[in-house]
Amino acid sequence: MLKEAALQWQGPLTCNKWDCNCTFTKQRGCCCAANELYSLEDETFIRMKHLWIKIAALNSRVKMLIDGTKIAFKATINPSIGVNEGCFGPFNFNVPIPYGIVSLNDGNGYKCSLGTFTAPCAGVYVFSITVYSSVGSMERLFHQVQLMKNMMTVGSVWENNREDNEDSATQIAVVELMKGDQVYAVLMSGRKLCSSLQRNIFTGYILYPYSDDTSPYYDYSK
Repeated sequence: MLKEAALQWQGPLTCNKWDCNCTFTKQRGCCCAANELYSLEDETFIRMKHLWIKIAALNSRVKMLIDGTKIAFKATINPSIGVNEGCFGPFNFNVPIPYGIVSLNDGNGYKCSLGTFTAPCAGVYVFSITVYSSVGSMERLFHQVQLMKNMMTVGSVWENNREDNEDSATQIAVVELMKGDQVYAVLMSGRKLCSSLQRNIFTGYILYPYSDDTSPYYDYSK
């Protein structure tokens, strides 16, 4: 009955967007809704593809954030590097301090051979140096240690007096790092650290990592 009614239809066809008549004289694929269904199918596929890309990007960010929380290290000076009555220094030039005894190195960012921490990912990090030195009663405390980010000073500890024979101090710095930036401590030229060198400590950990859209270096024109 429906077929007969369609064949006898004399009015305008309802499938204005289709290029064939829909009065059951053509194949089954030629129906009033086919073109719109095919368009919906294409749009749905494109949306699914874009959604998959976004899910993959989100998964990558989540993995980065999870991995980025596992970065921390602690290292101390090996007393065996002391010379001249157990002192490290003095030198005629600034010398990176080789904190050779590593008790923690999550993320493997710290290299004891260089005394340098290299950021595995971009983010905000916290670093601290504890500087200790002890000299004889007739000697003078004379040390200066600088905490460096690449070639820039971000913290410093120093002593230059005869008022006591030993002293220690701790400097803490919160630093923004991009992947590959380096942080290390330097003993300044002409200065020295003496006695109980293992009390000199270098530590660091990530406070929080940057995702692409929270990094201060992110290009928002993309």
